[in-house]
Amino acid sequence: MLKIRFKDNKYNAVWLVEPKITIGRSATNALVIDDPLVSDVHMEVLVDNEHLTLRNLVPSQAVVVNGQKITGACELKPDDTIVIGAVELLVIDPKREARLAAEQPAPNPQMRMPKATAWSLKANHTALANRVFPLKDITTIGRSTECDISLPAAHLSRRHAQLQVIDGMLFVKDLDSANGTFLNGKRVAEARVKRGDELRFDALSFGVIGPVDAMDKTTVRKVAPQESPDIQAEAVVRKSSAARPSVQVAKASSVKRTSAAPVPKMPAEETNKGKFGLIFLGVLALVVITTLILTRK
Repeated sequence: MLKIRFKDNKYNAVWLVEPKITIGRSATNALVIDDPLVSDVHMEVLVDNEHLTLRNLVPSQAVVVNGQKITGACELKPDDTIVIGAVELLVIDPKREARLAAEQPAPNPQMRMPKATAWSLKANHTALANRVFPLKDITTIGRSTECDISLPAAHLSRRHAQLQVIDGMLFVKDLDSANGTFLNGKRVAEARVKRGDELRFDALSFGVIGPVDAMDKTTVRKVAPQESPDIQAEAVVRKSSAARPSVQVAKASSVKRTSAAPVPKMPAEETNKGKFGLIFLGVLALVVITTLILTRK
C-alpha cells in the first residue's frame, strides 16, 4: 500500500486506501492543505490496489504532476511529485523507504546528538494534528527541509524563525520572514517566550510548553516560631525574679548596718538608785536653804 505526504515533511503521510482519498482545504479531506490557492476539495486519488489515478476536480486551477499541468486525470506512481497551490506532495512506497533506510550505514556512536531541552511547541492547527515539536538549544522553523522543524505552509518563509534556549529561558528571533513572527498576537523581531504563550509563524499557531518561569515563583520566607502567651508570661516572670535578689540583698545589708549599733539600756537597779539620789539632793538643798533663812532672822 502506498502513501502520499508533503514532500518536505515525512511525518504527515496519508495512506492511499481504496476506493479513494480527497485532498483540499476542508477539514473533511484525508489530506488537508492550508493554502488560499487550494479549493475545499481540490482533487482526489482513486485507488485500485496499488494502481493510482489522480483527478483534478477544479480544472480552472491546474495541478502539476512531475512538471506537467493536469486539468483532468493522470496516473500516479511512487516518487511522483504533485504541486497544488504552493505545496509539493510526494507519492511514496513505505516498504521501499524502509528498505533504503535499512541499507543506510549505521550512525557513528561518537557523533554527539543535539540534546533536547525542557521546551516544546504544540501545534494548534488541525493540519498538523496537534503535534508536539521538542526544541533543541537552537531550533530553526521554516518551509525548507534543512530547518529543524519543517512545515509545508505556503506563506511560511524557507527559514522563518529561530528559537534558542539560553540559561533555561526561551527566546524567539524572526529571520526576516516575509509574513512575520507573532508572540501573543503581537509581531516581534526578537523576544523572550514564556510557558503558556502563543507563537504564530504566519498562520501557523503553536502553544508554548516549558518549565515554570523562576520569576513567577513565590518564595516562602521561613519565620521563627512564635512563643505561646503562657511561655512569654513565664519568661517575664523569670526576668523579674532574676532582678529581685539584688534589691533584697541591698535591703538586708542596710538593715544590718542600722541594727549594728543599738542604744545601750541601763539596768533597773541603777535607775532606782539614781531616782533616790536626786530626791536626797533635793531634800538636802531644801534644808540648807531653810537654815540660811532662819539664821538671817
